[in-house]
Amino acid sequence: MVRGISYRVKKYIDVIAEHDSNGEVMPLANLWEDGRRFEIDRVLDKRQAASLKVGGNGTRFRIRIGEQETFLYFENPRWFVEAIVRDGSE
Repeated sequence: MVRGISYRVKKYIDVIAEHDSNGEVMPLANLWEDGRRFEIDRVLDKRQAASLKVGGNGTRFRIRIGEQETFLYFENPRWFVEAIVRDGSE
């Protein structure tokens, strides 16, 4: 277990994304239920992959927001992240 991280959960979130005429989707920003908005600075990788930490399958985007890299999953039609649960509380 990583210090400060008890476990991770699948958390569905709102995402602003661009869809092109070929059906390709590209995330632009993450929107959290508390109103915070995180602009995605760069998509570093995109591939079909499963989340081994929380389950689920779809398109996995490795993204950068500021200096932080993380994964964002598109499980058509919904988006999810592997949310960190610290000290036994969400």
